[in-house]
Amino acid sequence: MPPPKGSPLLEIVIPARNEEARIAKGLSELCAKLAALPYPARIVVVDNASTDATPDVVRALPSRTTPIRLIRCETRGKGAAVRAGLLATTAPLVGFCDVDMATDLSALDTVVRLLVAGQPAVIGSRAAPGSVVEARHSRVRRLGARVFRALARRVTGPIGDTQCGFKFFHGDLARRAARRLRTTGFAFDVELLAHVHLLGAGVREIPVTWRDVGGSTFSCWRHSWGVFLQIAVIWVRMVKMVRMARPRLALAATRPFAEPLSPDHTPPVTA
Repeated sequence: MPPPKGSPLLEIVIPARNEEARIAKGLSELCAKLAALPYPARIVVVDNASTDATPDVVRALPSRTTPIRLIRCETRGKGAAVRAGLLATTAPLVGFCDVDMATDLSALDTVVRLLVAGQPAVIGSRAAPGSVVEARHSRVRRLGARVFRALARRVTGPIGDTQCGFKFFHGDLARRAARRLRTTGFAFDVELLAHVHLLGAGVREIPVTWRDVGGSTFSCWRHSWGVFLQIAVIWVRMVKMVRMARPRLALAATRPFAEPLSPDHTPPVTA
């Protein structure tokens, strides 16, 4: 179903907790990119129970050609914020990215082209051939990331990078997966992608240019064990759901989840 005339083709969710120092710059970059695209878009900023001036900074931004909607999510955690943002969308194509814009926004051109052509889910992947990654992680964090990826694949299947904060979907798929999402912490991406798989949709990884931006709230020492526990909980939950949904999964595997958007209603998308 095409969007009503004047409605956005694409909505991008930005989760933000205590980001008063970075959010104006990040939103300025995103607005500039979206304003240059040949289709209407909207940004949904989710204030994740901030205790600083994050929502005030968003409200005070100068008027822009790209509309920005601000909503509040009182449940703390990036997963909770992304869930609230996705469920607040109405566009045919939706997704989310991080406030620091660590993933170069040039990847949006490829994302939308693939989604319009009928690919149901497109995610940025630092593991994809052709990606350019500028990272300053410690050896301990790199080791932890390898362990995490190995565990995540037990839940999501062969996805090379579940944690790049640059994921886009057909709107109906994203909203259906988000309704089932229960993980509020850093491992929420794993559960979200697992639900996408359970809904019968394939995931396409694309190369990105990604740079390590200072200011991340993730601490390898403080959060690692909690994240691994989240993976275990997600795995148990998914096993139960697969057993309950096996007949529907077999049917879903025989047909594509999404059809290409009608060219009559879709503005041209640059390659």
